Amino acid sequence: MGTGAAGRRMLALGRLKTGEMNKTEAAYAERLCGLQAAGEIHWHRFEGLKLRLADNTFYTPDFAVMAADGVMECHEVKGHWQDDARAKIKIAAAMYPFRFIAVKVKPKRDGGGWEVESF
Repeated sequence: MGTGAAGRRMLALGRLKTGEMNKTEAAYAERLCGLQAAGEIHWHRFEGLKLRLADNTFYTPDFAVMAADGVMECHEVKGHWQDDARAKIKIAAAMYPFRFIAVKVKPKRDGGGWEVESF
């Protein structure tokens, strides 16, 4: 964790309760609703899956998504990656037969939208 103002700000924010979306997740949920209305995905649910990685170690993707081709996907919405989160998504991708995708908001100065990374 950084020691500058940004690091302190991240610590001060704390965590939301399970089932509550932050602003970035809410914006992505709107995007998923649009994709579903357009037929590009069939279904999505916020925190819809909980995957066991090891004893007492779980990974809950931000969104469970069923793509139009019927493949289940796990979408992780990130503003900033922490090492444990990146490790968990990589471990989950090696263990489960789902597509794992991380999305990050692109700054408006870079054209906006979403930056997508697959695992």
